[in-house]
Amino acid sequence: MAIAKQMALLGFLALSLVACSGSTSRPVGGYNPLEEFEQLNPASIFATPEPQPSPTYSVEQLARGRYLVGLLGCGSCHTDGALVGAPNPDRLLAGSSTGIAYTSPFVDENPGVVYPANLTPDMETGLGLWTMERLVTMIRVGTTEHSASSLPVMPWPAYAAITYDDALSIAAYLKSLTPVSHQIPNNVQEGQQTDQEYVHFGVYQRLSDR
Repeated sequence: MAIAKQMALLGFLALSLVACSGSTSRPVGGYNPLEEFEQLNPASIFATPEPQPSPTYSVEQLARGRYLVGLLGCGSCHTDGALVGAPNPDRLLAGSSTGIAYTSPFVDENPGVVYPANLTPDMETGLGLWTMERLVTMIRVGTTEHSASSLPVMPWPAYAAITYDDALSIAAYLKSLTPVSHQIPNNVQEGQQTDQEYVHFGVYQRLSDR
């Protein structure tokens, strides 16, 4: 996986925070999608926590998985606070309480929102109950065995060509992390209101600039 591809992906994302109050009121003159937005500087997180020694996975496999998770910048979305520029070092890869909207703020007043999952093997709030095959499938094609649809905003096309062995190494690494209990908010369906924080992805161009 080329570093340039991942950096290009991260560089593509323009993020703005919106604090949703659940109100459906519109300002005089119509809906202004930027009225309640604040420009942010999200943090790129390449740091990775140390895995625990494992009787199941080799040292080389865990090291490879850790390297790939850092290279792919998984912590940039899956570390709490990273999306708003204030990453919590105690929650590396433990999920984000700030969500990511996957529809345009210029179109949808109440967009669909995905909250990046807790990738540590906590049994209640993380991946502790996930099978290795389920993890590998999610990594390679952005789905689970229970879904035919790619997960919104997960940048799986950037590493869709990853080998099975590399995906297995990532899964082994995640399974070997120290569990962190961190319950993230539920995802929000498009059109529903939420009082949880989220950011918008997107790059927009004025028609006059084309």
